[in-house]
Amino acid sequence: MPNAFLLTRQWRDTREGIVLDFWWATEQGACWTQINRQEMVFFILRKDAEKIAKLLAGLRAWRMAEVELKTFLNLPVNALYFKSQRAARDALELLKQANLDFWESDIRPHERYLMERFITAGATIDLVEPVDGSKPILNPRMTPSETRIPLKMVSLDIETSMDAKQLFSIAVWAEHDRKVFMVGEGENSEEHSVIFCATQKACLQAFLDWLHVYDPDILIGWSVVQFDLWVLETLCQKENMTFELGRAKQAAHWRQEDGDGRRYIIIPGRVALDGIELLKAANYRFESYSLQFVSEQLLDKGKLLQGSGRGHDIARLFVEDKLALADYNLRDCELVWEIFEDKKLLHFAVERSQLTGLLLDRIGGSVAAFEYLYLPRLHRKGYVAPNLGELESDVISPGGYVMNSRPGIYDNILVLDFKSLYPSIIRTFLIDPCAFWIAQHEQLPSENTVAGFNGAYFAREGHILPHIIEHLWSARDVAKREKNAPLSHAIKIIMNSFYGVLGSTGCRFFDPRVCSSITLRGHDIIQRSRDWIEQQGYSVIYGDTDSLFVWVENNCVGKTPKNKEQCQKIGDRLARELNQWWQAVLKTEHAIKSHLEIQFETHYLRFLMPTIRGSDLGTKKRYAGVIEHNGERELVFKGLENVRTDWTRLAKDFQEQLYSKVFAGEDYLDFVRETVSDVLAGKRNDDLIYNKRLRRHLHEYEKNVPPQVQAARKYVQLTGKPIRRGDWIAYVITTSGAEPISAQQSPLDYQHYVDKQLMPVADSILHFMEQNMTELVDTQMSLFVH
Repeated sequence: MPNAFLLTRQWRDTREGIVLDFWWATEQGACWTQINRQEMVFFILRKDAEKIAKLLAGLRAWRMAEVELKTFLNLPVNALYFKSQRAARDALELLKQANLDFWESDIRPHERYLMERFITAGATIDLVEPVDGSKPILNPRMTPSETRIPLKMVSLDIETSMDAKQLFSIAVWAEHDRKVFMVGEGENSEEHSVIFCATQKACLQAFLDWLHVYDPDILIGWSVVQFDLWVLETLCQKENMTFELGRAKQAAHWRQEDGDGRRYIIIPGRVALDGIELLKAANYRFESYSLQFVSEQLLDKGKLLQGSGRGHDIARLFVEDKLALADYNLRDCELVWEIFEDKKLLHFAVERSQLTGLLLDRIGGSVAAFEYLYLPRLHRKGYVAPNLGELESDVISPGGYVMNSRPGIYDNILVLDFKSLYPSIIRTFLIDPCAFWIAQHEQLPSENTVAGFNGAYFAREGHILPHIIEHLWSARDVAKREKNAPLSHAIKIIMNSFYGVLGSTGCRFFDPRVCSSITLRGHDIIQRSRDWIEQQGYSVIYGDTDSLFVWVENNCVGKTPKNKEQCQKIGDRLARELNQWWQAVLKTEHAIKSHLEIQFETHYLRFLMPTIRGSDLGTKKRYAGVIEHNGERELVFKGLENVRTDWTRLAKDFQEQLYSKVFAGEDYLDFVRETVSDVLAGKRNDDLIYNKRLRRHLHEYEKNVPPQVQAARKYVQLTGKPIRRGDWIAYVITTSGAEPISAQQSPLDYQHYVDKQLMPVADSILHFMEQNMTELVDTQMSLFVH
């Protein structure tokens, strides 16, 4: 009974019923299991059973059965089973025409099969014969497992002509093998790992032959699906070849989204993972996600060819120096491999898949993950899931509580943070869709429920979501003890997504009464925590969803600020005593155990809470401060220009240096004047570039035409090259407006950068010194003007 880890799952109609194909990684190699004679199933009201039986009398291959399930309105249901998706689709159309209700018609059979057995990714498979990936094993028994199987990975990268219509080379980088399949003539080189192929078709075939022999589970790359694999598919079609990328030499299958044109690939028995998508899923953020930028940031090394003319350089090397091109091609594979290793991206994907039931290559999918975990448990409680939109009400669910801030520059701000506030609220107050239905249907007395908000109340027994969160919480504690950072991070993302799912109209369990019981409870907790802290003699200058910013010097005006050790003791005491206070309050008021956990998170030695521009009111979600880490002082920015991708490098550098000087009590006047002088003198031109992404197609901008669109249109007009939605536009502001950096025609408008980039940054902090930048540099600026 080998342990296995799920790689891919597919289903298809056959004459004998629906067939489910699952590919697994095992310690003995790839395993292909096939479950046949399956059925599509959905549910209808039992009171409609007779009417529906007559309605479907003309259809073949279906049956009906009574089941011990009911709807969220407490109405019993029957199950309808169909031998094929086609028959189920025909039945659904008849039900829609007759205006009859049905539920769970959108659950796909391969997902239902696994979820009802509580298999997310790991499984134990009962086999009577050895693993053989060349043919399917029929109908083995499967049970869930926490197993982890080492997965065999290959980094893939291709080089082509600039229009991607001519293949130059295909590079692969694996743990024990590195190769470049190069189109053209030459002597195979072990030093450069090059295998020359006479034609493009021969190159494609050599790559596919190697892939089937090496037999990896995972293919990784940079835009590997959107570019590399799609180009290889296109080139195979051109050469009248089947792109047999899958195991058992099965072809890859593609689908494309209508909205954004994104492509998705299914490779039987293998998974393609894109480094960019996985970094984003793991919550890593970069100014640019180009391989060059990310590898420099993470690995301190980059590509062998760089710059905007790289495409021409690649084409030149293909003609003049194929071995140098091979080195370049292989270096890209190596960079991707090392990024995956450095950030444990495959480990992260594996852990997330095991926790949620999402396939390794599924990016996003919070709603799908929630439903995969929730539905089988809901069925065990005797309910079917509602349809999308059925639980909506007139109640409006607010967002997180954001307190009005007190602007100023402060010594010693302590940040107290509720650990995973929304998950802990769900767990503490037993907030759960099923528990809400149970409380209503069984008309439970108040002592058997926990009150929510907007008329919601939740059964103390029979809830599902609090148990799921408790399991994840325990798993995260174990991961932290074992220093398993990818697992810990994956669990945190999943737990924190549950509120977002319940509060999303795209989730079938969206009910404003349920999700407002989470957010409004959060408001209450933050406000009452603030009141308790201020009763201890400290000031709370700001609060944001799950954090409170505490000023510990408010009653010590004129005295020497507290030192680091004193602040640490205050922070630890406040966190400890506030946790104890909540334990007592919730036991008294609700007779429940508190799972709220506030922790002393950060000590800012100096802290700025700015004002809204042109106002004396404090901002929200925007601040900066100085922390000390390992004996080194570090500036932290939140929501300000320094962390925004749409501000220039000039503004970011200026803000960092100016704030550092002000926080350190250093003179900043000469620095401000020198920076303005350098800009006006043309000494900072390289730092004046804006980078913004096109959110729509160029022709869709009509009334409001922002600078990046103006620059993009000029670029198209001047170069004749196309620009697509999603492209990044690098531009500058000139005396003729916004212009693309690669086709600049006019002189730079330096005054724009002083007024729109330097001045807002300076005045946000100089305001508290009762100064402004205009006064500081007015004389100097007038000299440049005249």
